[in-house]
Amino acid sequence: MRELNKRVAVVTGAASGIGLAMAERFAADGMSLVMADIEASVLDAAVDRVSAHGAEVLSAVVDVSDAAAVENLARQTYERFGAAHVLCNNAGVGGGGAQATLTVAEWDWVLGVNLHGVIHGIASFLPRMVASGEDGHIVNTASMAGHVAFGGMGPYNASKYAVVGLSESLFHELGGTNIGVSVLCPGWVNTRIGESSRNRPMSVPERMSRPEDAARAAYITQVLADGLAPSAIADLVHDAIVGDKFWIFSHPDMMPGIRQRADEILAGRNPGTGSGDVTKLG
Repeated sequence: MRELNKRVAVVTGAASGIGLAMAERFAADGMSLVMADIEASVLDAAVDRVSAHGAEVLSAVVDVSDAAAVENLARQTYERFGAAHVLCNNAGVGGGGAQATLTVAEWDWVLGVNLHGVIHGIASFLPRMVASGEDGHIVNTASMAGHVAFGGMGPYNASKYAVVGLSESLFHELGGTNIGVSVLCPGWVNTRIGESSRNRPMSVPERMSRPEDAARAAYITQVLADGLAPSAIADLVHDAIVGDKFWIFSHPDMMPGIRQRADEILAGRNPGTGSGDVTKLG
């Protein structure tokens, strides 16, 4: 998809972080925007920032784990703009803890947003994109945690591994069509994903903090603060769309972890890189 000017981009998780950066980058490219986020309190300010680029913006408070809500977003998009050329299934939450201590509700929350949010986006938008006959591109946000697993990150790893897998499958399904596919696998980025509990549903009670949980949270807070600017990720996404690239990686220094995991699999060795904690990533 070479031309973005005068096209329409849909971004979930658009009120902050990577989602907002992508929306701003697309606006600078002359696109109209559909910005969806569950966090109503910051969505309006995000829309103002994107509108300042001269973009026409449709905003909606959406829980992507709700299939009906995403279907309604697709209806609104096509009613307003008549098209969706770029779909960024980007909304995500962090979540983890030792699996022996996790509740089903905690699993459902993380998988509902990170995995089913992507599924719902594809189910609602892709048929419309195909029917339009126009060029399009889908970007699914996964993570380096979709390639290398660590203790204490079961729900997050499971969701991101799944997003990588479904994205690869979708790439094969859409090969030779006018719709491209990319999967975004960032490392540490300066976002608020470490504060995901701010959007935790009332049905998912806060975890009782354990020493190892606190240490992991402190580490993640620090590396996120020192992470790449979201705008750098948005530039990579832009380049992948116009260059028709599937893989989007942001941290070359983390790539050896993927190679080590592949080598372990091929050699039949037990996991090494993924058997420790997240502080070993990066």
